[in-house]
Amino acid sequence: MTATATEPKAAGRRAKVSEAWRALRTAHPVRLLRLLRAGMLVMVCATAVVYLVTATQGGQEVATVRQSRAAGVQLEDAREAVHSADVHLENATGTDQFELTGPGADFENTTARIGTLLTAAAQGNAAGATGRAQFQFVQWQLLVCRQLVNTAVTDFPHNGKPGVDSARATLTAARLKDPDTGREVPGTGGLLASIEDLQNLQNAGLARQHDAGWLDPVQLWSLSLAPSAVMLFLFGATARILVSHFRRPVGGYLVATLGVTVAVTAVSVGLTMADEARLTAHPVAGHPAVMAFVLLALVVAGVLNHLAYRPRLAEYRYPRP
Repeated sequence: MTATATEPKAAGRRAKVSEAWRALRTAHPVRLLRLLRAGMLVMVCATAVVYLVTATQGGQEVATVRQSRAAGVQLEDAREAVHSADVHLENATGTDQFELTGPGADFENTTARIGTLLTAAAQGNAAGATGRAQFQFVQWQLLVCRQLVNTAVTDFPHNGKPGVDSARATLTAARLKDPDTGREVPGTGGLLASIEDLQNLQNAGLARQHDAGWLDPVQLWSLSLAPSAVMLFLFGATARILVSHFRRPVGGYLVATLGVTVAVTAVSVGLTMADEARLTAHPVAGHPAVMAFVLLALVVAGVLNHLAYRPRLAEYRYPRP
């Protein structure tokens, strides 16, 4: 579409905006007060909606962070268990009965515990598809280790010592190093190194979760304060009309309406941020008693808003403009 074709449309839109603004400026004060009263009530309702979304979504995000934090603890436990499994395997091979007894109950129980911890930690994966792939990789490494040990036991005369050495390397082998820089290469090494890589991915994902969605302080404050900011503008417009057309100051009911709404906003944001800081299992912001109290306070704000405009509107008995 050419600029020539869009110019008439843009001019038409500007003309409509100018006409609407002119009609608003010349409207009867009663009509303006009705519009302002409706706008204030809409902002009270918007505050309630924002609070409900903040309480529910924020609570879900806190639960997600809790699960990811628990996954980090489980990965640390799995990492320590790998050390224990290596020690148990070394002790078992240090006897002459390895061919008969195998790696022993301690090794079997420890590797089973590692698998359980990894499965539980995968439920709190915070690293997305990369994390899922890494979880699958460490589970595969654990399976390979157990298979190598079983092969070493069943074929001990030919594969006993080499098989055990390979199994231990699968557990604790160091990462490869870049020949140019000498730095360790991520994604290489044994199960222990792979779990450390997974911990790094989890920590990065957990940091992103802390600063995402309703847990992001900037987003939380900006969206929560938006209705109050609009109410403040409507409050100022109401005060100007009351002074210029009615020679009256703003009444206490309207001040109370604004005060209750701002207080509810501050409390809801504060509770959400406190829930994030504590990572409680039962967030306070979404507690039924708190939600009932907040919604009741906003109902009171709506009633106060109606009472604030009623005396001035009652002075006119004309039909609505």
